[in-house]
This record gives sequence, C-alpha cells and structure tokens, in this order.
Amino acid sequence: MTSPAFRIESDPVMTPCDPGSKDAFTTDDISEANHSHFETEDETVSVGTWESAPCRRVIESWPVHEMMTIISGALTLTHKDGRRESFGPGDTFYIAKGQYVVWEITEKLRKKYMIVA
Repeated sequence: MTSPAFRIESDPVMTPCDPGSKDAFTTDDISEANHSHFETEDETVSVGTWESAPCRRVIESWPVHEMMTIISGALTLTHKDGRRESFGPGDTFYIAKGQYVVWEITEKLRKKYMIVA
C-alpha cells in the first residue's frame, strides 16, 4: 500500500492493457492503456489514469462506482431514458454501480478515475 496521501502524476507512464472486444472500436486504432496510482489491498478502491481510442460500448450494468475527470478527448454517455451527455477536458462526473449507459468515446480519451467496487 502506498502512503495515505500522495500526488497523482499528471503524465504517468501508461501500460497497454487488453482492450476487450475489438468490435467496439470505431477507428483502426484499438489501443487502451492504464496506470494505477493506488489500489487498496482488497482491491475495492483504486485510483488511476486510463486512456482509450474511440469506441462505443453498451454497458447494461456499470460494474463499479466511479468518479472520473476527462484530461483529453471527448465522451458521450447515453442513459437508459435516451438522455445524452457529452464530456470533454476538465469535466468531472460520476457513474453509479449498476447504471445502464452507452459509452461512446468520440476522440481518443484520457481520464483520471477513482473506483469503489
């Protein structure tokens, strides 16, 4: 475990990760990367930086409670009721565990996140 207070690096070294379904990507770029800044021993809380190429995913049930801040790129969320919200650099938002969303990255996205499982 890291110290109880720490700086979240502004430009961390990113590690490529498995992008899952390649069919979700909307361009030839199918890259996804992550950097973990902190994780509790029981893995119920994590803080990190994540980035992904443009993609579109229907997520029936968001798997965790997550707060995120967009660093670069653009994202549109469509809620179950059809309401759409767009987010860009500097925007901070939250998705509750269990929520239905259509997650559509329209420009390569980099975000800071805090997840509570």
